[in-house]
Amino acid sequence: MFVGYLLLSVVIAAVFLVAIRRNSARGAVKAIFDPKVLFSRSSIADYKIFMINQIFMTLVSPLLLTQIAIATAVFYALHGVEFLSKGQFQTDNTTLVVIGFSVTLFVMDDLTKYLLHRWMHRYPLLWSIHKVHHSATTLTPITVYRVHPLEAVLYASRGALAQGPVVALFVFLFGSAVSIYTVVGVNVLVFAFHVTGSNLRHSHVNFGYWPWLERVLISPAQHQIHHSVAKKHYDKNFGAALAVWDWMFGTLHHSQTEALTFGIEGEPKGADASLKALYLGPFIDIARISRSRFRKGRKVVKQLLLRERPRHGTQARGEETG
Repeated sequence: MFVGYLLLSVVIAAVFLVAIRRNSARGAVKAIFDPKVLFSRSSIADYKIFMINQIFMTLVSPLLLTQIAIATAVFYALHGVEFLSKGQFQTDNTTLVVIGFSVTLFVMDDLTKYLLHRWMHRYPLLWSIHKVHHSATTLTPITVYRVHPLEAVLYASRGALAQGPVVALFVFLFGSAVSIYTVVGVNVLVFAFHVTGSNLRHSHVNFGYWPWLERVLISPAQHQIHHSVAKKHYDKNFGAALAVWDWMFGTLHHSQTEALTFGIEGEPKGADASLKALYLGPFIDIARISRSRFRKGRKVVKQLLLRERPRHGTQARGEETG
């Protein structure tokens, strides 16, 4: 979240609404800053969750595995790989090394985001955590932070596990030639993603790309489809920045102009705004799912034992008769 990205997103949204949707300038501004969206119960819950989670992560972050810890461990482990030697490519073209490092870091980070996001929807225990994010019935740029603390920890750990080995491998092979192209302190590719309207992904502005581009990059409208309650949109568009993963694995859905309803189908009224439900609900669901699986497992074991008993009993009687 950066004020520059937000301002650029407002400009992109205004141009889109005026030039493509043919709204008046006044109408575009009114649509972008719609108080029914910005001050809905769901959005207000987003703002509260954002503040609470910032405090939580400040306290928890020092306890988590960091990118540098993982990178250091992998770096020393690479010394034991026979076909690799430290700095064996450090005389290579520095420009190519920097480009390669910047791209690899971005791609690996985005791929692991896709995989974790997809698992969040596939496995009930993870979905019980992730559905806090999907419970939002209105979307604003702050909705990206509408996540349960457990999900925040999972994504932070994912980032360290994805980026640490990449950093270690490049530093080990290329030595001091390793660097990264940055703008305002972030990977230039991450910067490009944000200045092209990433904050509109969580918004009511249905801004899509050309179909060919939506096979490469996730448009804001595509991510809004991911939040749709319509069954035809279930398990679509898991990508964060790149759409190639959805294209490759069959989860891609192009943007569309039809009105979307956000949230979770069948959730009780007010569930999108109750902090108690949003924070405690996942723990209750996890306990319920775990208890159910334990009972099923115990039932299976019991059935296996019952199957064994008659056979052993018959064998014993047969031996006595003999």
